[in-house]
Amino acid sequence: MKAETREQQTQSSLVDRFNRRIDYLRISVTDRCDLRCVYCMSEDMQFVPRSQLLTLEELYRVGKAFVDMGVNKIRITGGEPLTRRGIMQLFQSLGTLDGLQDLTLTTNGTLLKQHARALKAAGVTRINISLDTLRAERFHSITRIGDICRTLAGIDAALDAGFQRVKINSVILKNRNHDEIPDLVAFAEHRGMDISFIEEMPLGEIGDHNRAELFYSSDQVLQDLQRHYDLIPTTETSGGPARYHRINGSDTRVGFISPHSHNFCEQCNRVRLTAEGRLLLCLGQEHSKDLRRVVRANPLNEEPLRKAIIDAMQIKPKGHDFDITAQPVLFRHMNVTGG
Repeated sequence: MKAETREQQTQSSLVDRFNRRIDYLRISVTDRCDLRCVYCMSEDMQFVPRSQLLTLEELYRVGKAFVDMGVNKIRITGGEPLTRRGIMQLFQSLGTLDGLQDLTLTTNGTLLKQHARALKAAGVTRINISLDTLRAERFHSITRIGDICRTLAGIDAALDAGFQRVKINSVILKNRNHDEIPDLVAFAEHRGMDISFIEEMPLGEIGDHNRAELFYSSDQVLQDLQRHYDLIPTTETSGGPARYHRINGSDTRVGFISPHSHNFCEQCNRVRLTAEGRLLLCLGQEHSKDLRRVVRANPLNEEPLRKAIIDAMQIKPKGHDFDITAQPVLFRHMNVTGG
């Protein structure tokens, strides 16, 4: 991957009506997953028919169009991305794009043992791995069906493969796993990884718990950690919404993603492509553009796709309306939205 040129930045930048430059695209390649995390999807989840998903070639076309217009970071998400048949083809294709500086993956880690080295060879720079607990029984409870040994083996494989960064993502729920916050940081620090703590997002009916009752804010997480660690605020960024602290004397960064307690919409630089080709302009709103229709109506002409993307910037909202105390306004689950 080559660095974005100044000419590309000035001539091809995507800017919304609030003068925010969009340089980050999250691509969901599937809504399917081999786990059933309680905060992500319902237990009897109905998945999109495979015939409605964008093909790998179509996903690449959309990704390339965004990079041609100034996007320099793409994150592949799901569902669980590595369950998508032939997915390495997409990583390999995206990894060759001029101007793409950061090709990253969000995964639950269960299939990383098989794929970590191939991902590194394809050009993946960083990996985020979901891990909400270090206890096997609790892991099985939160994921409904998961075996923690597979995720831990995936973490080891990612570290062995030598990515620029390997990070843990942990969703914290009160009285479910909030007592493990210091242990999760110690786990990450011992292995030279970063870790981000994420407030649960009210997307979709999950039927497992009352989100307001189990909500645990980033401020509470920080207070818990300050009893154990000397944390130094930093202006570092990984291109997303996380606010980072450094552990004094360590290379590990502790991030906080806080859609409720510290709204991050003002500087939003990203859009999301769902697996069926819907371009979501906001995580917490339904403003969207159907890119699947555009791509399939114009198989040999990229200009309509470029125009659709540019036009979509004008409907990107100022921010989300998350309310942890209300029933979800959005019935779109997190696995559909894309990580």
